[in-house]
Amino acid sequence: MRTRHSRRLICLLSLALLAANTGCGAEPEADARPLIRAGGTPAAHFTASEQAAGKAALAAYSGYLAASRVASARSDPGHPELTRFLADPLLTRVRVTIRTAKEHGAMRTGRLVSDPTVVSVDLVADPPTVEIQDCLDATDYRLVYAKDHRVVPGTGGGRYLATATAARYPDGRWLINGGAAHQDQPC
Repeated sequence: MRTRHSRRLICLLSLALLAANTGCGAEPEADARPLIRAGGTPAAHFTASEQAAGKAALAAYSGYLAASRVASARSDPGHPELTRFLADPLLTRVRVTIRTAKEHGAMRTGRLVSDPTVVSVDLVADPPTVEIQDCLDATDYRLVYAKDHRVVPGTGGGRYLATATAARYPDGRWLINGGAAHQDQPC
């Protein structure tokens, strides 16, 4: 029974990193990252509107990582900052992941280092979107049992590719509404 519980916990909590990509020890400066169009076109070819959208999306992404880190460390799926930077369906996935970890007596500790880049901006889409690619370093970001801070087996980190989508909502806010961790793709 203990083995099945541990395997289930590992499976569910491994999804935590996939769904949430939470935490950030070194938060990126939104305007310090280069903007790149799909296909590698340099930022010099971005319009002012596209550059502004990219910067706003990176700021939302940075806020998402910071809010997720705090919510995961506190095992608080209702942390109010999550709704400031996230929208569904990602918001629900992050909350479920944090709630599942909490129900299994686990929480996140440590530091997740992020290095995001805008890979495309589509202001004609409905809603307008920005695609973000990130090289996450989760080497020091651990899923631990809250009771004794032992690392949950099978939840090791590493460096891998993550992607996220930001959308501009009718109120003008850019929110992160999609994302995935590609742990099979090191960076």
